[in-house]
Amino acid sequence: MNPSREPIYLDHNATTPLLPEVVDAMVPYLREHFGNPSSAHVYGRRAKAAVDRARAQVAALLGAAAEELFFVAHGTEANNLAIRGVLAALPDKRHVVTSVIEHPATTEPCRELEKHGGRVTWLPVDGEGRVRVSEVGAALRSDTALVTLMHSNNETGVLQPIAEVAREARARGVLMHTDAAQSVGKLPVSVEGLGVDLLTVVGHKFGAPKGVGALYVRKGTPLRPLLLGAGHERGLRPGTENVASIVGLGVACEVALRTVETESARVRGLRDELWERLRARVPGLALNGHPVERLPNTLNVRFLGVSGSALLAAAPEVAASTGSACHAGEESASSVLTAMGIEPGAALGSVRLSLGRTTTHEDVVAAADALASAWARLARG
Repeated sequence: MNPSREPIYLDHNATTPLLPEVVDAMVPYLREHFGNPSSAHVYGRRAKAAVDRARAQVAALLGAAAEELFFVAHGTEANNLAIRGVLAALPDKRHVVTSVIEHPATTEPCRELEKHGGRVTWLPVDGEGRVRVSEVGAALRSDTALVTLMHSNNETGVLQPIAEVAREARARGVLMHTDAAQSVGKLPVSVEGLGVDLLTVVGHKFGAPKGVGALYVRKGTPLRPLLLGAGHERGLRPGTENVASIVGLGVACEVALRTVETESARVRGLRDELWERLRARVPGLALNGHPVERLPNTLNVRFLGVSGSALLAAAPEVAASTGSACHAGEESASSVLTAMGIEPGAALGSVRLSLGRTTTHEDVVAAADALASAWARLARG
């Protein structure tokens, strides 16, 4: 690796660089437009107008009404508000349906429900990482408050059949939430197309800053706030708005609305080229997840005979991740991959390569060469 060059960044599912348009839009609200949106004077009105504009931009990307969008600090808050807020609003319904491959921002609120006497049905996934719609229907009960499933998995990129699940849930009078942190901005996402009642948006996954997100709440959905305070965000999420970051989120949504189809096609082509280049040089390389129903930017692959962490350490030219956990120096297999039926020892050889707007053809060629060469060195011992 040339020490003067930064590693090739293939970890866009972890976070993304700020879009230049986002930075430009935020700067005035970090400098001169410092007002509190709740203030009645001109400084406050300017800030409130910026927040209102951003709300409309987020809503436009999702095909929602502006009044159905509520700004939060991050995806964890949005998921907690969706799950715990629905349960608080429906105290007679103490059952939630989710899957075994959700993000901790979903699994932990569900485990908390179990600790307090509620029930959770943990749906399995098939070998390609997808839940079965029939099993969702079978899990619904008279006391089911909510089905919550991620739209796309952060490790494998696999897309869940959210629209089909939502039809099952809503036909039974059950609310439907999807954590769309990984999919919004990477492929077209419509709340009407998915048929959901609640949807999580996370800004830093598609060019907006960290520390800002949104929760879509379909009009009429019963939801109680988690925090108590003043009447910000129409009383659902009190706390003075993070104006500059909200402005950035709005602009990122505006850019995505304009470019998401062409950009997703471009990145999908690069992702598939990366897969073909790796497969040509690494015998036994395997794809983790559905070959088609996944994010256009995500490639999760399994290398034979090496651990993913050792491979990435041997290829410092590439910045990527494994998806597995390391505790006290001992690496453990990804729970997402083992839930798909992949043997733990084999799962340890997995690497997640997630591309983005900054990824070029030259990056793909160089990354494939670095990873294949590192694997060959490790395989030789």
